Amino acid sequence: MTLVEALFGLLGVVTLASGLLVVTTRHLVHAALWLVVSLGSVAGCYLLLSAEFVAWVQVLIYVGAIVVLLLFGLMLTRAPIGASEDLDSPFPQRVLAAVVALGLAAVLVVATVDAFRGEDIRLGDDAVAGSSRDAGEAIFRSWVLPFELLSVLLLAALVGAIVLSRREIGATDAGGER
Repeated sequence: MTLVEALFGLLGVVTLASGLLVVTTRHLVHAALWLVVSLGSVAGCYLLLSAEFVAWVQVLIYVGAIVVLLLFGLMLTRAPIGASEDLDSPFPQRVLAAVVALGLAAVLVVATVDAFRGEDIRLGDDAVAGSSRDAGEAIFRSWVLPFELLSVLLLAALVGAIVLSRREIGATDAGGER
């Protein structure tokens, strides 16, 4: 076993553990911070696979923008910051969710192993396909419109959170008049 394989396995365990903590914690802010750890370790896996461009996009977009947007949404909508009993579900629902998650994971693993059985991934100087130039051309030629639509959607979500969190302007007095 090489050092890269050992680091990849370690990052996989960190990703899995922090992903479980995201969905099991009762603190919304802690869940967002565990999401940062999970997404950061995925970026580390991309670095180990020599996909530096994808790793930095992961850090900038997901760890930076999406988690910050999530935290702004939590703070602006006055969501409960501390532990919340509303985030806990009854025991039968947790068992059903765990069974569904394990079944989905099994299907995903079987499909991935079946799809890539016998395939080799060659990394090195001769691997031009998958370069940052190819990724940039794909993003800014054929995917620029969906990318911009997604940014407008995220902006609309942030504006909606601000509108929902604002108090009425010109609050009513004790008599009920403005």
